[in-house]
Amino acid sequence: MSEQTLVEHLIELRRRLVWTVAVLLLSFLALMPFSQQLYTFVAQPLMASLPQSTSMIATDVIAPFFVPVKVTLMTAFLLSLPHTLYQIWAFVAPGLYRHEKWLIFPLVFSSIFLFACGMAFAYFLVFPVIFQFLAKVTPVGVSMATDIDKYLSFVLGMFVAFGATFEVPIVVILLHRMGVASLEQLKKARPYVIVGAFVVAAVITPPDVLSQTLMAIPLILLYEAGLLFAPLFKPVQTPEQSE
Repeated sequence: MSEQTLVEHLIELRRRLVWTVAVLLLSFLALMPFSQQLYTFVAQPLMASLPQSTSMIATDVIAPFFVPVKVTLMTAFLLSLPHTLYQIWAFVAPGLYRHEKWLIFPLVFSSIFLFACGMAFAYFLVFPVIFQFLAKVTPVGVSMATDIDKYLSFVLGMFVAFGATFEVPIVVILLHRMGVASLEQLKKARPYVIVGAFVVAAVITPPDVLSQTLMAIPLILLYEAGLLFAPLFKPVQTPEQSE
């Protein structure tokens, strides 16, 4: 009986994976005709800061083709992410306790929203400040001609960094909900969080105070938001007690 159950789980897992890949592939194919427009949108913050006589460059022969494709694939992944998470949810939900279902479902989709907010914050607020600063400090006689592939790597890294930063409220709520740390302990950790926020910002962002502050301050405020909403989620002692 257990062997048959395992086979059924594997069949269900394969079905979920097929649907996930299919939706991602369809999203990618639907967006491919707009790959150039998508790349132009991603490159806009830097292009707006470059001198009029300067443009981005491609040092790799195939970069003009593959970089827009990478941007399109990234966009397709983001658009299909809710469906992907739903497939994961549908696969694991039958094995979850009632309180776990009540907790995980809203947290997963709020995580998507917060990650998207982090990316939007980086694109609309942080990137213009960083690129304008870099354009101003470029030495005389040096042309700020950025390679498109390296630019994409930088942008993706910043998207992930700020998206992860905006997940701080979720982390705080989970720490409180799972009983890892009490609300009082989390409040007492504020000084360490403030120092850690600036350390993380110094490591991830370019070496200027302004861009580091643009990451550290939201991280601290998001930690406070987590403390604000954490009391709404009572700590769970054991699965038996929570049912």
